[in-house]
Amino acid sequence: MKIWKSLLIVLMIVASFAFAQPSFADRPKFSKNPDYIEVTKALNELTQTKDAQTQVEGLTPEEIQKRTEELTLQKYALETGINWGQCNNQTGNTIAVYGKRPNDEDDEDAVYDNGLYFLADGQSTKNNWDCDGIYLPNDVKVANFTSSPNGQGQELTGAAALKILDGTQLVIKTNPDNAAIELNVPTVKVLNSKEANWFIPDISQDIINTRVPNAPSN
Repeated sequence: MKIWKSLLIVLMIVASFAFAQPSFADRPKFSKNPDYIEVTKALNELTQTKDAQTQVEGLTPEEIQKRTEELTLQKYALETGINWGQCNNQTGNTIAVYGKRPNDEDDEDAVYDNGLYFLADGQSTKNNWDCDGIYLPNDVKVANFTSSPNGQGQELTGAAALKILDGTQLVIKTNPDNAAIELNVPTVKVLNSKEANWFIPDISQDIINTRVPNAPSN
């Protein structure tokens, strides 16, 4: 009787491992994520700059520290399996955002790698829906913009696509003094149609304001 009980326990343990194995196999391979590679490289460069006590043109030590902290959190988010970003619109206008289709299905007939959606003022994109970035209209500017962690702040004018890293909560606001938009993260990446298969039209903010908001939102 004891032998049968022992065999039953062994079988239960084996069965539990059999069911648990897929969960280990499905763990995200963050080290191969392009965002993770980019964040790690940028963080290493900033760390070396701090250790060598060298100055980065256009950046104060406080700004370097802020960017280092931001990248550290982004790196941790990617390591813990967060593979989506979120966009929060506080501009007073409708904005255009990039993201995957809500049903997360591959469409063989799709012309672009992701879709262009419209997010109403005061709305955030839905949790777990990956907001890849925002579209910058041809008559809108970004104040104190930089496209790399070691870059100097400058003014950016659309039309352009701005990509954010996974694990980022991007908040977009409008500066009341100059109408330029402000981003709460230190860096975003500017993309053009040659670098990414994204739809980047040459349109104004007024046209975007006429669109019906359709981005998955909270």
